[in-house]
Amino acid sequence: MEYIPRLKKKYNTEIINNLKDNYKSVMEVPRLVKISLNQGVGSAVNDKKQIEAAQHEMTLITGQKAVLTKSRKDISNFKLRKGMPVGVMVTLRGNKMYEFLDRFVTSTLPRVRDFQGISNKGFDGRGNYTLGIKEQIAFPEISIDKVLKVTGMDITFVTDSDSDTEALALLTELGLPFKKSNNK
Repeated sequence: MEYIPRLKKKYNTEIINNLKDNYKSVMEVPRLVKISLNQGVGSAVNDKKQIEAAQHEMTLITGQKAVLTKSRKDISNFKLRKGMPVGVMVTLRGNKMYEFLDRFVTSTLPRVRDFQGISNKGFDGRGNYTLGIKEQIAFPEISIDKVLKVTGMDITFVTDSDSDTEALALLTELGLPFKKSNNK
């Protein structure tokens, strides 16, 4: 028997049924394509251990090896040369994506300090949503004692829908706790 993540099962059984009324075909219902996590480590120019620590932490958080991102050009004011590592990133697809989203909604977001819900202003006009987390210690996989420097990260949810309203409906069904908008 093959393992299927809980959130993927929920998407295939409940979410498609909830959203299919708005579309002609079931195949038009928007899907979550990938989740990209990106962490910039600007101070890694001076200290190489920080980029290694960021890569290790990102690997722990996602369960997939993080890739180093390198600078594209020289910037003398920042003592930056072309090709120097400046951050880490991970792109999750398939079962790992659903597993990460499930852990993110159920255990990470409740640990964020002063959490009131996530803003619905992070959409890009094409159905993709980006949010930022200020502290990586919100993830339960990270031990606070072993953190060298508290840094944030950007998380992008890429859907195959064309509009922000369709993507908002999908992400709400998947369990992301958006703030209720006050129309005054």
